[in-house]
Formats: sequence, structure tokens, C-alpha cells
Amino acid sequence: SWSFPQAERYWDLAPDMARHGWMPHYATRFPKAEDAARGFFGDYESLVSRTRKFEEALFTSTLPAEVLQSVSATSSILHSPTVLRLQDGTFWAWEGCGPDAGCCPGSCSHVWNYSLAQAFLFPEMQRSMRAAEYRHSFNCGPRGLEGALNFRVLIPLGGDNPLWHAASDGQLGGVVQLYRDWRLDGGDEILAELWPSAKRALEFSWLQWDRDRDGLSEGDQHNTYDINFQGPNPLTQFFYLAALRAGEEIARHLGDVETADRYAALIASGREKTEARLWNGEYFIQENPYTEADAPKYQHGHGCLSDQVFGQLAASLAGLGDLVDGDMIRSALAAIFRHNFRAKLGDHENLQRVYAAADEPGLLLCSWPKGGRPHYPFVYSDEVWTGIEYQVATHLALEGMVEESLAIVRGIRQRYDGLRRNPWNEVECGSHYARAMAAYGLLPALSGLRYDAVKKEATLDPKIAGDSFRCFFSTPHGWGQAVKEGGETRFELIEGSLF
Repeated sequence: SWSFPQAERYWDLAPDMARHGWMPHYATRFPKAEDAARGFFGDYESLVSRTRKFEEALFTSTLPAEVLQSVSATSSILHSPTVLRLQDGTFWAWEGCGPDAGCCPGSCSHVWNYSLAQAFLFPEMQRSMRAAEYRHSFNCGPRGLEGALNFRVLIPLGGDNPLWHAASDGQLGGVVQLYRDWRLDGGDEILAELWPSAKRALEFSWLQWDRDRDGLSEGDQHNTYDINFQGPNPLTQFFYLAALRAGEEIARHLGDVETADRYAALIASGREKTEARLWNGEYFIQENPYTEADAPKYQHGHGCLSDQVFGQLAASLAGLGDLVDGDMIRSALAAIFRHNFRAKLGDHENLQRVYAAADEPGLLLCSWPKGGRPHYPFVYSDEVWTGIEYQVATHLALEGMVEESLAIVRGIRQRYDGLRRNPWNEVECGSHYARAMAAYGLLPALSGLRYDAVKKEATLDPKIAGDSFRCFFSTPHGWGQAVKEGGETRFELIEGSLF
């Protein structure tokens, strides 16, 4: 056993900067190495027994093996150096791991936007991540005073960083996560505490991304591709609509009818403009009024973006319903698979990072099936990221396109087969990359499990054919297996309660 009861920030420091320190959460439980050893051996039987029960509950599911492998392998990121807990239990993370430090610190909002494993497996840690953001990240100078959230949470908590700024997809996605986590937990206390900050973050849109307040994001929108989209685009727009929908539901629940009605009007206007201006008859595009001479760099224009309806997926998993016409959503998903999935990448040209190549399958971040590829598209457009593959696969499954979903998942497992790559380390910007935990979404999507602790409702509608279905489930209140046999649904609890 070992113990390092004092941690230090040693990364990204100028020579004259002090190394700030803090106590890791584990040191509050085990101050010395021998305390950790005693704790382990004292609880050994229980730890082994509970671990085996979890393993059995997950792997005796009737879901396809490639799905279970992806969910279990990526969940191991929560046991990697990518994550840590601060002294008070706050969950904090990098995006991934480098050789001697984490890669890209601060629980990056636009990366952790994709991760679902911690929300279902360790919901208390997920809620602490949201609380840390809303309590400490309005710290990016004058914009922070207006409602901009620094998309990286600094440690030690509470410092200022006026050089950082907001990320549109991450900031708006956080509002949806707050709503989703409330429906999973069922308690109003943390919702009531954090809603004023979430409301402030949402309404910052009217200062930066939707200045004319017509429900359509049009401003300068920093996002997960490390660039800024200019003008209306589906990635930010669907997250804006999702955040407005979540905000409407929260405000109405907390008795703020005026705010709820204001958001509802914006949703109606935004939906109309999304369908009229961003829909090309097959999928959603970025509005592109520029000529080649004056076009800004790093846009996707009329390309088919794999993340185009990601905001809709976040809304659907939170129980918020369709943000635009459902047939458009399904058409866009079919187009993403048709145009961006490659059974073999040997003929694909990619001058950026190579995460899939040669005879390997993969889903490109973007393609231009109708032409019009910008001279300078967003830099990562030709890459393959497992986190985006998983979110698309989850959405396909949710909408009933199961074979297409499983084709993407099988492609990932083919690449991470233990010979070509480590199956427990899906890489992006660093090892054990957090975005890959989007894989957990395959469980609720393929099982059709809908859980609402506020209404105390749980239903099961499997997308996998068969007379008998069982699948692992986990909520803030308990975990076990959800079973459907002979038209009847039951929840076999291993620990805790259903609500």
C-alpha cells in the first residue's frame, strides 16, 4: 500500500509560480499507507463479493458482447489517473493522461459533456462536478461576471483565470446535465441551490450566442473541436434548444413561471429557425453565407457533422423529448452513418492524428457528401474519436437503428482488440480519455430503460429482439438487473432500492 497525503499542482507552471497543494480525498479516509492496508484487508470479503456481483450483473446481460466490452472497458477510466477527488469529495478530472501528468486539466466541460458512466455509476461524484463548475467557474474576467463559465475548473478551487473563456457546447450541456441528474436523483435541494447559477449560464447565450434572442445561436461559439464556429450550426444549436427545454422544466418546477414561459417561446422560435435554415433535406448543416475569399477558417459548412444532433441525444437521455421534427432527427442519424462510417479507412486521407487507419473501420468526425468542403475545415474533421462514435451509436440505437449502432461499436472493438491497441485504454488527447465514457449510453439506449426518480417511474423497452431480456442498471438509489420476460418487467435489486 502507499499514501501521498499531500498533492501538488506541478503542471503548467511558470518558473516563478508556487506549487499549490491540497489533500486528496482518499487521505481523509486513510491518512497513512498502513491505514489503507488495514482498510483493504478489513473489508476484503465485502469488496470481493460486491465486485463479483457487479461483474455478474453486467456480463450476464443479453446485450451483445461488444456493447458490454465497451461499457466495462471505458468505465475503467474512473479508476485511472485521469480522475481524482479533492479533499471535500469533489470530483475533478483531466481530459486524459500523459506520461507524467494529466492532459488538459479542469474537468473540461465540452469533453465531459459526452461522458455518462459517472452519472449512472457514481452519481454523487457527477453532482459534485456540476456543483464545482457553478460555484467556482464564473472566474474568467468581465465575461464571467456576465455569466460566462470557464470551461476548465481550476484547482485549488476558487482561483481566477481571466485568460480562459466559455465553450458553447459545454456550458449549455451543463444545464441539461443538471436537469438529467435531478430526474435521476429526485431531490430538489441541490437543484434549487445550483439553478440560479445554471440560469445565469444559460442566459449568457443572449450576450454571446443569441444576441437577438430569437432562439438561434449565431455568435462566436467555442466548442469541443478547439475552434470557434461562426454563425448558426447544429452542434451549438441543438444544445441551446436542449438547455432551454431543461431550463423551462426546472423553472416551472421551482415556481418561476415567467422564466419558463420565456424559454418556451424561445424554443418554439428556435425550432422553427433550425428546421428552416439548417436542414438541407437530409441532415443539418452550418449556415454558410461566406464566399471562399472571406470565409473564416475551421468551419464545417455544408458538411455532415457526426455531432450535429448530439444535443438532441442529451435531451433524449434526460427525458426532454424531440427538439425538432423527429423524422429529421432520424434522417440526420441515417446520413451520419451512411456518409461518415467507413468499413475500411485505407483510402481515407487524414493529415492529423491517426486513431484508425488501413483496414480498420471508423466513423469520421465530418464528411462532405454534397461537396463544398471548406479550404480550411475544422482541424479534426478527418479524425476518428471513440467518444463521438459511441454517442452516435447510442443515438442510433435509441432511434431503433440497432444494426448501424452495433456496426460502429464492433468497429471500435476491432481496433481495440488487445493486439492492435490496449482494450482498456481508448486514446484521444492522452490515454484513458474521458470522452470514451459516452459508451455507457449504450445501456439505456439498447435496453430502453427510462428512469425518473421525481415521478418514481421506471420502464423497460428493449431494442434487442427476443423473448427474454436482462440488463444491468444503476441509479442513485440502487443497482441490479432490469428484466423483461413474457411481457412483464421487473427490477432485480442487488443493492439499495429502486427509488
